[in-house]
Amino acid sequence: MSAAAPVIRLGRISYVNMAPVFHRLDAEVEQVLGVPTDLNRRLVAGELDAAPISSIEYARHAGELLLLPKLCVSSEGAIDSIQLVSKTPLERIRTVAVTAESATTVTLLKVLFPDVERVPADAPAEARLLIGDAALRSAFEDPTPHHDLGRLWLERTGLPMVFAVWAVPAAVAAARPGDLLDLQERLVASVRIARAEPELLAFESSERFGYPAGFLARYFEKLRYSFGAREREGFLEFLRLAVEVGELAAVPELRFVELPGASTGAAATVLAETTEVPL
Repeated sequence: MSAAAPVIRLGRISYVNMAPVFHRLDAEVEQVLGVPTDLNRRLVAGELDAAPISSIEYARHAGELLLLPKLCVSSEGAIDSIQLVSKTPLERIRTVAVTAESATTVTLLKVLFPDVERVPADAPAEARLLIGDAALRSAFEDPTPHHDLGRLWLERTGLPMVFAVWAVPAAVAAARPGDLLDLQERLVASVRIARAEPELLAFESSERFGYPAGFLARYFEKLRYSFGAREREGFLEFLRLAVEVGELAAVPELRFVELPGASTGAAATVLAETTEVPL
């Protein structure tokens, strides 16, 4: 990055799922921690230069934001950190207490259970929607049946579920495309290192977040960070279904950060195959 350029203000979701992306990040950035909805707000307000934000919130602000083309947060099946917790059988659930921390997860609940009433997290309900570290902790502490929304999504669509995308305000993308794409490469490199040393990643994350290393090793195996062709297909299907249930006005065109003079859409090419280590 240019030495004269200001340090990039980079959002970081405060959950353990970001550990591989920041495992060995070799970049001078200002890390700003927050839950997904907080990062959503701060990015749109111009308080951040780049951040992983809720997929649905990117779509709602697609006219103001561009995407980094290589990165997302997704799963193909169970993800463990997004759970619907209930003693009531799924087909009989009518009320769900939802978290205020993730817009995508709340929308995914509406897509999968369109007739369910969503109520505030502290309200009485037949089920609770948990995300992030709260969902991981609940798996240890609560014997109530847990239903993984990543698994339910895969069973319905046969596609990966993209929970977050890496977005940039359009003005920042126009002013600093090279810096942003360089940062993207450094984030990808960190994930590659994390994949190459899973035991070390799990051990260090266990010390920082307090979960057993073996549990985290299995959890990290379920997470995906590459925004490849199948992920984009799953992302667009999620947005299409969000429109159907009234959570989104229309499916936006996906716009990517590109260097000046790059052919239109070049950054949206499948990029996962550029590395031997899956992201």
